[in-house]
Amino acid sequence: WDVISIGLYFIACTIYLYVPALPDLALIRDSGIKAPRLYRFLAAGYRDTAEQRARLERVIGVLSIVVIPIAVSVHTVIGWIFAMTLRPMWHSTIFGPYFVMGAIYSGIAAILVAMVVLRRAFHLEQYFKLIHFDYLGRLLLLFSLLWFYFTFAEYLTAFYGGEPAEMRTFWAKVSGPFAIPFWSMVAGCFFIPLGLMCRQSTRTPRGTLIAGIAVMIGMWLERFNIVVPTSVNPRWELESIGHYLPSWVEMSIMAATFSGFILLYMLATKFVPIVSIWEIKEGREQSVQDVADRVAEYLPESSVTFVAGEIG
Repeated sequence: WDVISIGLYFIACTIYLYVPALPDLALIRDSGIKAPRLYRFLAAGYRDTAEQRARLERVIGVLSIVVIPIAVSVHTVIGWIFAMTLRPMWHSTIFGPYFVMGAIYSGIAAILVAMVVLRRAFHLEQYFKLIHFDYLGRLLLLFSLLWFYFTFAEYLTAFYGGEPAEMRTFWAKVSGPFAIPFWSMVAGCFFIPLGLMCRQSTRTPRGTLIAGIAVMIGMWLERFNIVVPTSVNPRWELESIGHYLPSWVEMSIMAATFSGFILLYMLATKFVPIVSIWEIKEGREQSVQDVADRVAEYLPESSVTFVAGEIG
């Protein structure tokens, strides 16, 4: 199930990323600025006719619904891989929703970090405005509270049960050899974003950048705290226990994973607009019409044409 879910998730996300980019790819193709053959291939014959635009919006609407259960299935399956074992502090039904919430939480943090970096690097202040950071900061604050609730519920259940193997792992995290990564996780996932995002004065690009980085580090430490302390404290004592530390090869693989993602993302910014051109244009046109319609509801009939002309 893990392979099926991740495979479907990858395919769905790739399609969901590609389809909304078609109008912009066609715009670059028609401009002839760079690599016309490449953009002719990527645009796939899209001409931005009224029929194609209507079909495009229908497909985007369907994909936005289809990708949600696929995403939920991926993260619940991964979470319940842990929950289906009898390892201490893994055998819990909360892992499915806990992993779904964590994926959304870390995703919001990654979006905020990317927005700040791209805003500064490409001077996108007109597109990534302060109000966007304010609203995303509020969303990050909400998920920091959700994260605390799920984490508190998980550890409270283990503590209340008092099962010896569970308690060994519990105390190893809270006050034992894994206390530093555990409390660093709590600080990164809860205290830092809570302290920064609860005030409007710090829901700024700089504040959200700090909170986003803290959450991303904290979520990585969460995975560390899930896997390592339980592996070190098995339910049944073994006759001989070895010691293990990651080698330079494993550390290099982890560093290459992060570096590879950043490299692919930066390469993508060279070929696809960071901000959707056609959606910005459509949004401006639609917003003007919406304002005209809203004003027309409150004015006499003789003033409607004048107001619409002034707004246009």
